[in-house]
Amino acid sequence: METVVSGIRPTGNLHLGNYFGAVKAFIQMQHEYNCYFFIADWHSLTTHPKPENIVNNANTILTEYLACGIDPDLATIYIQSDVKEVLELYLYLNMNAYLGELERTTSFKEKARKQPDNVNAGLLTYPTLMAADILMHKAIKVPVGKDQEQNMEMARKFARRFNTIYGVEFFPEPASFSLGDRAIKIPGLDGSGKMGKSEGNAIYLIDDEKTIKKKVMKAVTDSGPTEPNSVKPEPIENLFTLLEIVSTEETYNFFNDQYNNCSIRYGDLKKQLAEDINAYCAPIRERIIDFSNNKEYLAKVATQGAEKARESAIKTIEEVRHIIGFRPIGK
Repeated sequence: METVVSGIRPTGNLHLGNYFGAVKAFIQMQHEYNCYFFIADWHSLTTHPKPENIVNNANTILTEYLACGIDPDLATIYIQSDVKEVLELYLYLNMNAYLGELERTTSFKEKARKQPDNVNAGLLTYPTLMAADILMHKAIKVPVGKDQEQNMEMARKFARRFNTIYGVEFFPEPASFSLGDRAIKIPGLDGSGKMGKSEGNAIYLIDDEKTIKKKVMKAVTDSGPTEPNSVKPEPIENLFTLLEIVSTEETYNFFNDQYNNCSIRYGDLKKQLAEDINAYCAPIRERIIDFSNNKEYLAKVATQGAEKARESAIKTIEEVRHIIGFRPIGK
């Protein structure tokens, strides 16, 4: 069975864009691949979060992954910092990573621009830590968005470079895995094409009914169509996209017909959309609450995931140490 690795930075609650964009695909993939899903708390240090934020955010993501349907008996889900072997591989990869190539990465330049007073070494070596996360488990496929493709090419480069330097065929070159039709792009409520935390246009899986309704009722609209069967502008198309995802076909067709004959009332559409989003999210929200109240189970899942991930990581590090010429661990 092919190995797949994917990580998520612990930056707060999951929203509908995360759920339909990746998490639902991961739920399906755990039945088809040997999956390692990790919560990238070491990566978050590049922005210097407070200690309590690191812990709370990691637990939040773990809770919500479980609530969405990631099964710890099918997939290995773990917190990055629980697998110390990643840091050792990170060190070895950094020894063969060059300053110029790291400085040229788009992710480094963008982050350096956004936080000019905190251009730290972690930002610079982000691609090598990402590569260590992937290569540690000898992943064949990595689900990533287009914004991570350059870092994936770096991971392949580091794998090739290690193999070349030491004359081995040890690390496979991981392929970027497009979720394709497994993932759905969820638009924002502000009329933009993407729902996201930083855009402030997201509906979170933990949002209650009142919060969901308030957000949806504020969604951007226009004065309405003036000609039958006219093309929907992006903000309106976004609402219909959400409607198509969470509502029944009958409901979608009802409002689509109203739009096409110029009789649509956006207030009615938004009220129905809010009800349907809440109905869709309610079971997930209930599971989030249940899991978050069961600290013992969360600790058990984290420990189990770390043990499984470390079993794979220790094997890799022992082989890497032998290839480079270091003594075996503990000797």
